[in-house]
Amino acid sequence: MKKRLFLFISIVLVAITLALLSAGCKKPVTIDPVFPPRPGDSGTPTRRPASVEPTVAIRANPSSIELGKATTLTWETANAAEVVIDNGIGTVEDSGSRTVRPLESTTYKIRATNNVAVAAAEVRVTVTDMAIVATPPSLLVSDAAFFDASMQDVFFDLDDYSIRGDARLILQANARALAERPNILVTIEGHCDERGSERYNLVLGDRRANAVRDYLITLGIAARRIETISYGEERPFCEEHTEECWQLNRRARIMMR
Repeated sequence: MKKRLFLFISIVLVAITLALLSAGCKKPVTIDPVFPPRPGDSGTPTRRPASVEPTVAIRANPSSIELGKATTLTWETANAAEVVIDNGIGTVEDSGSRTVRPLESTTYKIRATNNVAVAAAEVRVTVTDMAIVATPPSLLVSDAAFFDASMQDVFFDLDDYSIRGDARLILQANARALAERPNILVTIEGHCDERGSERYNLVLGDRRANAVRDYLITLGIAARRIETISYGEERPFCEEHTEECWQLNRRARIMMR
């Protein structure tokens, strides 16, 4: 009887041991959570393109000018959120051109920015003193030839009749030439570009002519030698519809009577 009980207990212990060993060899099963797709999600991960740094280039044509002349700045950029040119130009389009008339040698700097970086470039415009034709007074040179060789037109800003810095230098040279030939009488013509009404441009042309006359008088030229007339937009020097052309038409011309 005792042997049978001992045998039964041994069998039970062996069975329990085997069961425990079998349970320890099994790996736990994990279930990955499943999340429903969000609206508009294709189910395939996408990669947004990385942002790139901006690029910029600028040039001037011509890069060297005489005082009073104009040059054209041209620039190109890529990947820019904002483009700015200094020296009074300010924010500009991504690529384009602008006519400028600096009074002295100037370096124009351009900056192209985005959320990644800032790119910069610059161009130098050299301004040289204007070559004034100095014809010595001589009986061999007629008044007409002397006048044509010595006198120059002056130009104005849009909707303005004030004498600019470059125009002052030109008129000072014109006054010196007129002082050499006191018998020469002149008519100052005021001209405008095509923008604005005919009446408005006639008034503006008259103010430009009178501004030049008044400045010559301050330089010692007798008022009796000077007459003025306004042609408004009636006699354009250039007939193209561009800023460069309009600038040439905004002028005061000194003619010999």
